[in-house]
Amino acid sequence: MPAVALPQRRLANAIRALAMDAVQQANSGHPGAPMGMADIAEVLWRGIFKHNPTNPNWINRDRFVLSNGHGSMLQYALLHLTGYDLSIDDLKQFRQLHSRTPGHPEYGYTAGVETTTGPLGQGIANAVGFAIAEKTLAAQFNRDGFDVIDHYTYCFLGDGCLMEGISHEVCSLAGTLKLGKLVAFYDDNGISIDGEVEGWFTDNTTQRFEAYGWQVIGPIDGHDSEAIRAAIIEAHQDSTRPSMIICKTVIGCGSPNKQGKEECHGAPLGAAEIAATREAMAWEHGAFDIPADIYEAWDCRVKGEVLEKNWQAQFEAYQKAHPELAQELLRRLQGELPPAFALQAKAYIQEVANKGETIASRKASQNALNAFGPLLPELLGGSADLAGSNLTLWKGCHGIQENPAGNYVFYGVREFGMSAIMNGMALHGGFIPYGATFLIFMEYARNAVRMSALMKQRVIYVFTHDSIGLGEDGPTHQPIEQLASLRGTPNMSVWRPADAVESAVAWLSALQRKNGPTSLVFSRQNLPHLERDALQLDNISKGGYVLAEEQGVLEAIIIATGSEIDLALKAQKALTEQGKGVRVVSMPSVDLFMAQDAAYRQKVLPNEVRARVAVEASHADYWYKFVGLDGKVIGMTTFGESAPIKDLYQHFGITVDAIVEAVNTLI
Repeated sequence: MPAVALPQRRLANAIRALAMDAVQQANSGHPGAPMGMADIAEVLWRGIFKHNPTNPNWINRDRFVLSNGHGSMLQYALLHLTGYDLSIDDLKQFRQLHSRTPGHPEYGYTAGVETTTGPLGQGIANAVGFAIAEKTLAAQFNRDGFDVIDHYTYCFLGDGCLMEGISHEVCSLAGTLKLGKLVAFYDDNGISIDGEVEGWFTDNTTQRFEAYGWQVIGPIDGHDSEAIRAAIIEAHQDSTRPSMIICKTVIGCGSPNKQGKEECHGAPLGAAEIAATREAMAWEHGAFDIPADIYEAWDCRVKGEVLEKNWQAQFEAYQKAHPELAQELLRRLQGELPPAFALQAKAYIQEVANKGETIASRKASQNALNAFGPLLPELLGGSADLAGSNLTLWKGCHGIQENPAGNYVFYGVREFGMSAIMNGMALHGGFIPYGATFLIFMEYARNAVRMSALMKQRVIYVFTHDSIGLGEDGPTHQPIEQLASLRGTPNMSVWRPADAVESAVAWLSALQRKNGPTSLVFSRQNLPHLERDALQLDNISKGGYVLAEEQGVLEAIIIATGSEIDLALKAQKALTEQGKGVRVVSMPSVDLFMAQDAAYRQKVLPNEVRARVAVEASHADYWYKFVGLDGKVIGMTTFGESAPIKDLYQHFGITVDAIVEAVNTLI
């Protein structure tokens, strides 16, 4: 006999029970959102969501993003119930050290979690990135009769996500780009941490998203399964607009005394209220006890395997019809660079060294893109409305707003949105995203930049106008503390090249780095070419190397980066004329230098040479780790000023004479 269908409310109540039990056991967490969105999740995940729990990395799976990541027990319950590798014991370890169920969903910890969420608004931004990646990859690889890339991105979000400014940035762009396979569910429960949101959030969400160019469905009853299903079907029928389904829900739904109130948002319900909730839901099972019939009804493994098997048959036919395309798609999804790329890139670097141009490093960056871009179809670039200043457009760029199979996104003035969208693109797979703005405006994007590092994603940030050297735009545009902030971010690789050669090496390093993001920091002003021998050229990739040194007794070391290398070399020449033995060390990437073995670091910066001066037109304090408290740092300790570049360097004492004087005081 066929199995008797279970009531959908009872299946949703399994989510509610697991959420309140896990939060109670941890004595920490957010039961309100999982209990409020349980009915929406049940309809989506059991009946519509295309996934295979036995292979969470299936290429053509739908993507799910829990933007209101504080409701993480909703996602963990869904993964557990549908058959992912997440056991009931894992749920019992909710929010405990080294568990697979951390307080907010974290990419890489839990099978089925597509992105790390929690900083509100960034999840929906990641979802936009997923949707852009799906649409662009499909346009590049699908052929008649072979829709090998064809999936939806679903995103749950709450009031907090919509209040964060990043949601405006990314949802506006999503409408402009006509991302018809992006479906968002707004948990409209009217409650946030401080209480009823009507005191601080009275936006007309329907009109707002219609103005963005979205299809808006609802408001619907977020606890009515049929209404939810109908809304999703309606969303799928519009292929040219992203869809926002507004779901009226009750936070903490099922809790007799706390539902609809802020007190169930971010705290355990308490033993007495959990008992009352079990009674109200007619849930007769103990803590973490899910009956077999409910597990059976939730289990999506067989269905998922069939979905993937059917897709695999189509892909095998695609491989026969389009073998080169299929091979290229797999290469890109695996994150591997073309086999010949490394050699081609090194040949280009040698060519740049031979040419010996004096150019701004931002221009050298564009030249590198012109060389590497034709070799790397996976590059998906962009700039926050500064392409003409960041020089991120190369000769083969085509905007995706005009050509869905293109390779460039005109992000508009959306630094934060751009950065979080790139995280979604990288997580989706098939692309290496790069995006640009001025270094000072990294501050707008700071939290998304941090998330790239936390999630270990290959995202490349191009930050130009790197110092007071940008001149007349003044202190609002002159970065001071930003380099130190980036360098202090765990797992962020940072380059500040001194010339065109170091710029090309920086790009190669960023492209080859698989386990994290890279910030490429470039100058507005021209930088002179630096002569190097073959060993020095090879050592650039180690992050720090001896650039210049006179024969004789080594008495002092000058460490510099970027535009200040030229000052350091001129100071060394003056000191040599005084009979002093001085070495100049170029350190374009501190993190890569520190990753070298102790013997190499000692060779470049020998411990016995304590007379050290660091020079960088940025925050001075960072460099004391290399010069020691008895060394000297020539840099910035205040904000900048508006003036021509030569006047600024003189005013702030970043000069050849200042370097010479500093060295002489130490010898």
